[in-house]
Amino acid sequence: MLHGIRFTVKPGEIVAVLGANGAGKTTLLRTLSGLVRPTRGSVVFDGEDLRGVRVEHLVRRGIAHVPEGRGVVTELTVDENLRLGGLWRRDRGDAARALDEVYDLFPALAQRRASAGHQLSGGERQMLALGRALVGRPRLLLLDEPSLGLAPKITAQILALLRDLRERTGLAVLLVEQNVRSALSVADEGIVLALGRVVTRNKAVELRDDADLRHAYLGF
Repeated sequence: MLHGIRFTVKPGEIVAVLGANGAGKTTLLRTLSGLVRPTRGSVVFDGEDLRGVRVEHLVRRGIAHVPEGRGVVTELTVDENLRLGGLWRRDRGDAARALDEVYDLFPALAQRRASAGHQLSGGERQMLALGRALVGRPRLLLLDEPSLGLAPKITAQILALLRDLRERTGLAVLLVEQNVRSALSVADEGIVLALGRVVTRNKAVELRDDADLRHAYLGF
């Protein structure tokens, strides 16, 4: 459960959500994306309270959620998975451009566009899940544990991509990441959760340098 959590993510900002297992990180993202409905409080985006808004309508408003586990449709090809991310878009020309841009961002996917999801490596599936979200041109990206099970090199590539997208497009990112050092290296600010409550929020560099906080809540 979450209790009294209050924060803002601005356009062009990466905010890392940190804490031990069970702290409420994934629940927070699921609440923001409409998969869990809060009993109290509000979720405000562009000045509108989104409580009760259906998930598909949140996507149309510009919120994309890439859940833990690299959820792709394994029976579909890479290209078919990516096109799912833009099915709702009315501007078919821009949807096609967005698809091409994802292939430019992830050359490995371009090389395997006809491969089925189950044929991909873990890193390729993570790229595919992220690429599918980006085809929808989100303004807020909710990203849950993108490094889980991946080689450090692939993790570094994905985090570097987030930083580049933030700078080029103004994308706002709320990042849940088990690799605290990696998360703080790319984030502007961090929120530390414990038992569903915010312990602290501070600039990423301040959290990284706070030895007492790191030992108590972040495990390093």
